[in-house]
Amino acid sequence: MPEASAAVRYLKSPLAVRERCHRLLELGRADRLPHFRVRMEQLPAVADYVLKVTREAYPTLDIPVHSRWGHFDVGGVARNAELDARLAGLPRAERARAKLDLVITSVLLDAGSGPRWKYQEAGGGQYARSEGLAVASFRMFLAGAFSSDPRQPLRADAAGLTGLTREALARGFQVTDANPLEGVEGRLALLQGLGRVLPRPGALYDALSPLGGTVRASEVLGLVLDRLGPIWPGRITLEGVNLGDVWPHSSLGPAGSADGLVPFHKLSQWLTYSLLEPLAEGGVEVTHLDELTGLPEYRNGGLLVDLGLLVPRDGRLLEEAFLPGSEPIVEWRALTVALLDEVAGRVRQTLGRTPGELPLAKVLQGGTWSAGRRIAAEKRPGGIPPIRIESDGTVF
Repeated sequence: MPEASAAVRYLKSPLAVRERCHRLLELGRADRLPHFRVRMEQLPAVADYVLKVTREAYPTLDIPVHSRWGHFDVGGVARNAELDARLAGLPRAERARAKLDLVITSVLLDAGSGPRWKYQEAGGGQYARSEGLAVASFRMFLAGAFSSDPRQPLRADAAGLTGLTREALARGFQVTDANPLEGVEGRLALLQGLGRVLPRPGALYDALSPLGGTVRASEVLGLVLDRLGPIWPGRITLEGVNLGDVWPHSSLGPAGSADGLVPFHKLSQWLTYSLLEPLAEGGVEVTHLDELTGLPEYRNGGLLVDLGLLVPRDGRLLEEAFLPGSEPIVEWRALTVALLDEVAGRVRQTLGRTPGELPLAKVLQGGTWSAGRRIAAEKRPGGIPPIRIESDGTVF
């Protein structure tokens, strides 16, 4: 393989995400980063706060893996059971494909909603942010919004996704001038792109099931990145390959070099975590979960800022909104990934658990995401994050 192809393969791996982010953390610990100071003395306080939130939510520490499926039952409504009842008459493999159709479309619609958007469920409650996006996408799926065949509403397929209109998506998400959703066009582009690269999202099951009863998490992520890679907006390319959620940072290497790039693949990793349950139902067990990394988004990253583990050098970072590719945001996200490993290690140490007993995916669920939301709500009206990103619907 040519060297550039090896570089592409590396940048599309969770190993690269972890290594590049930890390199920036090493620079931060030496106080050599341009945008943030790292205060490692705050790590115990962050871990204690995460553990407190975890114990309140999961007193027996029987914690599920961090995934989209928990969001579908928000408000105590058993939507997953409703879906199971609707799918009960189908063969096991088709149930797995249908659940993959649902969760993949839902995750791709899960970028930040913005502070004003809400979703009112018919005959039920009102939900915002990630949970609201989950319920809205769940209801659209059950209504057949992503299927081209009215006789088979509980699926997403190429014709249904490529034919989806902005008006239909906005209607499904109850978007109005008074209820604006950030990044509608970006979300629509992702779904239409999904329809161009796969006959249906559930086809990933057919790609993985021949591999036998088990598959490594890094292999699942690799498949997601390879099959879904073309749907991401064109940003940085290497050897003609669109790298997706990969961004430069000047502290790692010269501009334009592969050495200076930091990969995150946030939505792809969130998607990989969310594939575990339907794959297991279809007879495919995903192993080596800790090959994946923490998710560099505003709840996990906000927790570290709000509890003083990360301190912006410039106060404007807490006042203005920034694009995802701006270097302060790249630095914040990279430090978040690396420090989530450190937080998880400290939580395990306190509990006397091994990584096998308490993988990172459970620390996130327990966990850092909920803790980030809670501390944000304590500090600011509406629980807005300490650092704001101008979302285009394709990154966060």
